[in-house]
Parts: sequence; C-alpha cells; structure tokens
Amino acid sequence: MSLISLNSQGKPLRLRRLLLMAPFLIALFLFSISIAIAFAQQPSQNQPTVGFDLVGAGLAVGLSGIGAGLAIMGATSSGLAAMVERPELTTWVLVFAGLGEGIAIYGLVVAIIILGKH
Repeated sequence: MSLISLNSQGKPLRLRRLLLMAPFLIALFLFSISIAIAFAQQPSQNQPTVGFDLVGAGLAVGLSGIGAGLAIMGATSSGLAAMVERPELTTWVLVFAGLGEGIAIYGLVVAIIILGKH
C-alpha cells in the first residue's frame, strides 16, 4: 500500500490526515518536553515551582477553542446549505452556531476557575 492513497475524488487521505494531526502531535511533543523539564529541575529556595495549573488552564482554553471551531464549522456549513433550500431555518442555524461558541466560553470559564485558585 502506498503512502498516499486516493479516495474517489482523487484527494490524498493519509497525507491529509497527517496534516490535520500535525499540530496536535507537535503540541503533545512540546507538552511532554515541558513536563520533563519541569520534573528535571530541582527548585531552589527562592525559585517558585512550575505549576500544572497554568498548563491545565492553557489546555482548557486551547482544546475548547479547537472544539468550538469544529462545531461552528459543521453547523454553519451544513446550515448554509439548508438555508439555501429553506430560508426559514436561518434562526436554527444561528442557534446551533451559538451552541458551538458556548464550548469555547465553557473552556474560558474553566481556565478562569483554575487560575483563580493559583
């Protein structure tokens, strides 16, 4: 089996999946490096320790932003296609796009709660 296989439209599937996963894999690699560095350092008396609450807050905002982007992408692209055929669905498309944006707001609230305990 070749590295790049084509689907019925002629688009490379494996390369596309790899490109979509690349930012996640890079972020995971950098996160694991930062964890290893944090555990390798021995804190001195006047140097504060690295808290994982900051990492958790960053992950809450980042991952919820990615999830919200995917939700809005799906809701608006299919909603626009539905609105072309039935214009009375405009309100429902806006409601579903708003629900997708709520995911990002929940992540921001969780990050604020985490940082409030810091």
